[in-house]
Amino acid sequence: MTGYLQSLTFDYATFIILNLILSTIVILLERKNPTGALAWLFFLNLFPGFGFFFYILLAQNISKRKIFIYTQEEAKLYQNFLKEQRRSIKSGEFVFNEENTEKHKDMILFHNKLSGSIFSQNNEISIFTDGNKKFEALFKDINEATHHIHLLYYIVKHDDLGDRFLDLIEAKAKEGIEVRLLVDHIGSRSIQKKRIKQLKKSGVYFAFFFPSMFKYFNLKGNYRNHRKIAIIDGSIGYIGGYNIGDEYIGLSKKFGYWRDTHLRIIGDSVFSLQLRFILDWRNASNMNLPMTSSYLRNHTTDSVGSVQIVDSGPDNINEQIKQGYLQIIHQAKDYLYIQSPYFIPDESIIEGLKIAAAKGVDVRIMIPNKPDHVFVYWATYSYCGELLPYGVRIYTYENGFLHSKTIVSDDSISSVGTCNFDIRSFKLNFEINAFIYNVHESTMLRNIFESDINHCRELSLRRYNNRSLIIKGKEAISRLFSPVL
Repeated sequence: MTGYLQSLTFDYATFIILNLILSTIVILLERKNPTGALAWLFFLNLFPGFGFFFYILLAQNISKRKIFIYTQEEAKLYQNFLKEQRRSIKSGEFVFNEENTEKHKDMILFHNKLSGSIFSQNNEISIFTDGNKKFEALFKDINEATHHIHLLYYIVKHDDLGDRFLDLIEAKAKEGIEVRLLVDHIGSRSIQKKRIKQLKKSGVYFAFFFPSMFKYFNLKGNYRNHRKIAIIDGSIGYIGGYNIGDEYIGLSKKFGYWRDTHLRIIGDSVFSLQLRFILDWRNASNMNLPMTSSYLRNHTTDSVGSVQIVDSGPDNINEQIKQGYLQIIHQAKDYLYIQSPYFIPDESIIEGLKIAAAKGVDVRIMIPNKPDHVFVYWATYSYCGELLPYGVRIYTYENGFLHSKTIVSDDSISSVGTCNFDIRSFKLNFEINAFIYNVHESTMLRNIFESDINHCRELSLRRYNNRSLIIKGKEAISRLFSPVL
């Protein structure tokens, strides 16, 4: 018996040592940032063997893979267009519709170069903060489509709103309208196989992003398509935070009222939304969708909304949307308002916010008062607490659940989209945001934020410092693992 126990102890010790060596080698080969590497090392060795299962599931590095592909001719035309726009802005030949927009030409050039983002300034922008109104407008536009409907959502649920949505696009496909629906395989796993067959039979083109053979196990499980966009006839575009399901129109007992932000855009920036959809569709469906004039249209409007559509994802190391957020933070002079359901920033964002507050900018951050992901919530609480001593004002939204992803500064520049202020959105998810360079829309977003404050409770430094030991423990554990949440 003693020999058996000694042998078992030796085997276990050998297993632990091998786990430590292998985990160190794997993390070093992945070339992760030091904070993320240390978090994974801790996790892998805290849960030996079991930790490797989650590492394989969650931590594949796809930054060096080219997964979204233009044809050679498309790439050449697109790059030539970007270069010409960049040249005309630098030379002063480009005519801006507003003086305020021209103030941000450095930011426009930045996104043009780093993100390959086309700048457009004849856009009509409508802002939705209520799910019922957003879906009423979307369903009306879908119902009136005459050529094609392109839809990309992270979550489509199998519930009343989800079924109404699927019924509508199924009916449009039967009318002969081209309908393409692309959803994330993990986010939309509740869509039943028989419903997918029914959609395809009606003529809907359907695809999963990063699909897996198994419903609850996906080797690319950490890399999700978190984008939420809709394009109708190439002339109307939607972008923002709303997924499709009953909870997003306030019918969830757990969350109550769902406070989110979404945009409806008519104008040239719909061209960029369509490009993004076509590239995502080609990757997920293995079907060629040509970039022809029937999908890529230019639309002249009387409005002067100036927009750049910026996307980011783990296939690119530049973290383009985060870099855009940083630009807004660094440029802020008067105020800076941020709404995000998850606030787990990296050091660059944290330091930027501290500097902005220290130099007198009115920095305010609004987060939910309840978690939909417990560890993420307490990590959010911890990072917000770190900013309080610098004068940053923190608000917890009390009228349901806050899911809005917005930033607005100085009634001059703003961004609305799918990207949270967290490491997952910056590094791991495929995201998309609209950066807006107009006084009108930015002022509207500022007014919306200030109206939301009426439904908030401010988290004071005194109240934060008096939090219980239990909350402090939750924060400590959650923050420790925040780089891998």
